[in-house]
Parts: sequence; C-alpha cells; structure tokens
Amino acid sequence: MRCPLGATPACKVNDWQDELRYLRRLILNCGLTEELKWGAPCYTYQGKNVLMLSALKEFTAISFFKGSLLKDSDHLLIAPGKNSQAARYIKVTDSKQVLEQEKSIKACIFEAVEVEKAGLKVAFKKNLEPIPEEFQQALDENPALRTAFEALTPGRQQGYILHFSQPKQSKTRVSRIEKYVPKILAGKGFHDR
Repeated sequence: MRCPLGATPACKVNDWQDELRYLRRLILNCGLTEELKWGAPCYTYQGKNVLMLSALKEFTAISFFKGSLLKDSDHLLIAPGKNSQAARYIKVTDSKQVLEQEKSIKACIFEAVEVEKAGLKVAFKKNLEPIPEEFQQALDENPALRTAFEALTPGRQQGYILHFSQPKQSKTRVSRIEKYVPKILAGKGFHDR
C-alpha cells in the first residue's frame, strides 16, 4: 500500500465503498483488465495502462493516464495540477453521480482505449520551468549528478526543477538541491520513496 492507512479502518477507501463499487463495475464492463499497480487498482488494455481508480479524502476519481488526448465533450475531465501534461481525472462525490454520468464516463473510457489502440502518445513539453542557476551549477560541477538527472523521466526532472525553483532565496534553493542530490543519484523522483 502506498498510504500508511491502507487496509485499516481509517483508510479513505472505507468512505467511498459504494462509489468505488459502481465505478469498478462500470470500468470492468468496458472490457479493461484489473491489475494492482502502485498500491491501487489500475485498468489496462492489452497490457497498456489506461486508467486508475482512487479514493481520496474529498472524492474518488477515475484517473486517465493520457487524459489530455481525450476530447471530453461532456467536460468531465480535470487536470490534477497546473503543470499536468498528460493525466486527467473524473471527480466523483457520490454514487448518484456515477449513475447520472454513466454514459459520459463510459464514453471517456472507450475513447481512452481507442487512444491506446491507436498507439497515441502525449507530446510532453520539455523544460516548462527553467533550471535554477544553483541547480545548473551543481549539474556542471558534478558529472554523475548530471548523468543521473538526465536519466530521469521528463516528469521526474520537472518535479525537481519545480521544487528547486520555488524558494526566493538562493541559499534555500542550494539547501534543497543538496538535500535531494542523493535521491537523484539513486535514480528516484522527487515524490518516490
């Protein structure tokens, strides 16, 4: 389990049992295969990740890996954050909503399957945020760090760049960089454990 509360009475899954049951049934009726990945139900088509089902504090969600490629004619999809390039999710707050939006939710699922069948890829924008001067200096001074950083996925690189760019003071940026150098050298992303 990713969450320390997983499989306990305090787990968020317990707050959304009906909604999760309805959504799971709906997803499986669309012909996807259910697997457990990253401690959560992941639904695939011919081995390709299509979507995940999640229970959060305020809602449950169907998260599409390539949601930005979906047309979303019913305007259900939400970007998880301002820097999200691929993922989109449908927010569900009660089981009645699932029943009311079933046709639209299924349309998104079937469209996501078609995206996989067609082999479409999200065109990720590189370096949305410029590399902070302090991090660039660390990369220039440490070839192993540069190699390890360049080996990370674009999303993991961007996560570090965003984290290192946030502080206004240079000494805080340097402190953050020093703290995360071992993690980068280990090939892990900012949010990886």
